[in-house]
Amino acid sequence: MKVTIKNIERELICPACKELFTHPLILPCQHSICHKCVKEILFTLEDSFTDGGSESSNQSSPRIRIHSPSMDRIDRISRSGRKRNSLTPRATMFPCPGCRHDIDLGERGISGLFRNLTLETIVERYRQAARAATAIMCDFCKPPAQESTKSCMDCSASYCNECFKVYHPWGTVKAQHEYVGPTTNFRPKILMCPEHEMERVNMYCEICRRPVCHLCKLGGSHANHRVTTMSTAYKALKEKLSKDIEYLISKESQVKGQISQLGLLMKETECNGERAKEEAAQNFDKLFDVLQEKRSVALRAIETSKNLRLEKLQTQIEEYQGLLENNGLVGYAQEVLKETDQSCFVQTAKQLHVRIQKATESLKSFRPAAETSFQDFVVDVAKQEEVLGDLSFYSNGLDVPEINEEKSKIYNKAVISWEYPGKADSADIYVLEYRKLNKDEDSATWEEIEVCSKSKVISDLDNNSSYAFRVRGYKGSICSPWSREVILHTPPAPVFSFLFDDKCGYNSEHLLLNPRRSSVESRAGFPLLLGAERIQVGCYTTLDYIIGDTGIAKGKHFWAFHVEAHSYLVKVGVASSAKIQEWLHNPRDVTSPRYEQDSGHDSGSEDTCFESSQPFTLVTLGMRSFFIPKAPAAPKGSASRILPMPSCIGVCLDYDKGKVGFYDADHMKCLYERQVDCSGIMYPAFALMGGSGIHLEEAVTANYLEYQDDI
Repeated sequence: MKVTIKNIERELICPACKELFTHPLILPCQHSICHKCVKEILFTLEDSFTDGGSESSNQSSPRIRIHSPSMDRIDRISRSGRKRNSLTPRATMFPCPGCRHDIDLGERGISGLFRNLTLETIVERYRQAARAATAIMCDFCKPPAQESTKSCMDCSASYCNECFKVYHPWGTVKAQHEYVGPTTNFRPKILMCPEHEMERVNMYCEICRRPVCHLCKLGGSHANHRVTTMSTAYKALKEKLSKDIEYLISKESQVKGQISQLGLLMKETECNGERAKEEAAQNFDKLFDVLQEKRSVALRAIETSKNLRLEKLQTQIEEYQGLLENNGLVGYAQEVLKETDQSCFVQTAKQLHVRIQKATESLKSFRPAAETSFQDFVVDVAKQEEVLGDLSFYSNGLDVPEINEEKSKIYNKAVISWEYPGKADSADIYVLEYRKLNKDEDSATWEEIEVCSKSKVISDLDNNSSYAFRVRGYKGSICSPWSREVILHTPPAPVFSFLFDDKCGYNSEHLLLNPRRSSVESRAGFPLLLGAERIQVGCYTTLDYIIGDTGIAKGKHFWAFHVEAHSYLVKVGVASSAKIQEWLHNPRDVTSPRYEQDSGHDSGSEDTCFESSQPFTLVTLGMRSFFIPKAPAAPKGSASRILPMPSCIGVCLDYDKGKVGFYDADHMKCLYERQVDCSGIMYPAFALMGGSGIHLEEAVTANYLEYQDDI
């Protein structure tokens, strides 16, 4: 079935500008975006970085939000102070408006992106179909211009018949130009490599899922990647796409049925929604009735008490008014005193005297007949207010989700994962909340994110801070209570990204790197057996050094790694470029760990050199233990210097202050800190002996994005 071009307009709209694509570029996530939109977004990022740079006192990058939940702006070498060799390009993060993820554009940025020529052609065909009544005029006719009959792809211009003959005369080179029907879409005839502009792409990298040229394969960034010929990739992709389209066309009746079913579901949803609103309104009306009744009872009680108190006070006022001269009791007593008959006077005066005594006593100890305060009638609604604040659509059938602390971690970004206990039903959607903990926790507001899966990546977190996380599930119109809060700590500095260097001093006979250069292991095999005779006479095998492929020239940076639990001896830390050259260019067949700085052994050299600022600092790990180097004033006992080896170890280098710290990266707790001489470029340094292994902590980046496989 032939599909009309007018039905595909939604596929031809740029996700950034919401208009038809103009010179679309293909991002690494396989989404397309206009060339001008990419430039505008990058300019916005640059402006945001400039505005935020003056507010930051450290080297951390500002957080920018552009069509993306968040992104960490990684600046160029001149700003970050990092130096990287040519084999490991710099990364520039770009927020894709299509998938809302941060995409690595590589060191070349926009220049490393391919134009989506196929999409350009489809957009042009759509535009031509939309303006079928409008003719394309000749670019070279004198006014009035004639309607063009053909367009030259080499000249990128349209011609009428006469002008085409004039500008493409027979027997000249231009006569060999390729021409098509009238068009305004002049795309390149050959797809060229963005990294090697003079080379034509003729291969397809299966690892990066993008076309490459032969120079990319020979010595470029795709040297060790698996590639295939362009024709093979073309056939495979075309066959796969054709099968998918045929499958979709064959399921047309099924799709129409599902559309009808969705229409019925929409009506059912609307009816159920109205019914739920009515039920909710009824429940709230019940609450209003209860509150109204309580309100009436409370007001009546207060009114009754008020009237009773006013009556008592009024009676007391009248009694006191009777004590005044010529008024009431005093006036009556004065008249009694005028009685001359003694028997009559005594008969009346006795009772009158008792009343006057009571009045005299009341004057000495004045007390109001009623209280003016209504403290007993204050309604305490604090508890009810809290309950009403949590009022929601609860259900006993939806259990509380639990945040999995083992799967959740914070590194360059945060990954929060949760699950349900047992076999409880999962929710349709989740709400994840987090807040920064500080001294005034009450002022911290919860940030809310709506999530469809059971995990979420969060990137707008501050360094050296603690955050609380909680989650709740929603299913239909009901929700679960909040989960238990989990507190995680961010690294003390921005995460420093690097890989193991396989060029500088790498000993392939003793060390084994994985293909990604993120893991290294020490081979305790034949070289160790061959040195067995020397070991018998009190010597040890050499430490095999390996460094990171990226140096640090300024700023504060943090990185983390895992050491295999079975490792015999591993040294980790930092070293200057000069010290590394000394290590690597003065190899020794045998050496004793006793004379290694910070080796963890109680040697005299260690005590002597501890206070002096060295161009390197290494701490020792091995046999499931973390050895803290001994200071000159430390006691002779070494038990306090041995700690259990953390599952994840972090290193924080403050280049500007000349200080390096070693952390338990799982809890971001500093285990050991000391001064280091940062006079040159500093590199992450590692040394292994015997059977040992080191694995760099995996950054939270594209590994958490789900791209569709091309082949």
